[in-house]
Amino acid sequence: MQTLKINIQDNFLQDFLSIVEHYKDKIEIAKDENLLQDPYFYERQKELQQIREGIKNGSRKLTSFDDLEEKIDLFEKELEIKYAN
Repeated sequence: MQTLKINIQDNFLQDFLSIVEHYKDKIEIAKDENLLQDPYFYERQKELQQIREGIKNGSRKLTSFDDLEEKIDLFEKELEIKYAN
C-alpha cells in the first residue's frame, strides 16, 4: 500500500467521497492526526526546519539563555518605567 496526500477543495469533498466509495476495499481515508491536534502543524514544521537549517549554515544566530534573560530583564524595566503611573 502507498500513502499519498490529496488536497480537495471544500466544495468538492462530498463528490470525491462519493467517487471513492466504490473503491472502499482498496482505499483507506483517514484524517491527519497532526492536523487534528494542531491545524498549523505543517507550517510550523516547515518554519522550524528553516530555522534549524539557518542555524546550521550560519545565516541565523541561536540566542543563548543568558542573552535572552538579559533582554527580558531590560524589557521588563522599560515596561516598569513606561507604565510606572
